[in-house]
Amino acid sequence: MIIGRILGTVVSTQKDERLHGKKLLIVKPINLDGSDQSGYVVAVDTVGAGFHEKVLVVAGSSARLAEGNKDCPVDSAIVGVIDSFEYEQS
Repeated sequence: MIIGRILGTVVSTQKDERLHGKKLLIVKPINLDGSDQSGYVVAVDTVGAGFHEKVLVVAGSSARLAEGNKDCPVDSAIVGVIDSFEYEQS
């Protein structure tokens, strides 16, 4: 799983018919301290995430197992909105 922050949306009128009705969001992976990692991910939203929310993202075959994605051509899916998290540095 990847922790990320929602930065925006992707609009695509021409796409695979199995993606019709799915919201595509731009996710910036972040470190546990909240700092940005490099790169971006476009993920299908399965939970109704909003702008700047921290989210859990799964990739690969796990993304196709997310709710509503069976047999969809997706590589990343948002499967949770993070309320809070705690960690201990060792």
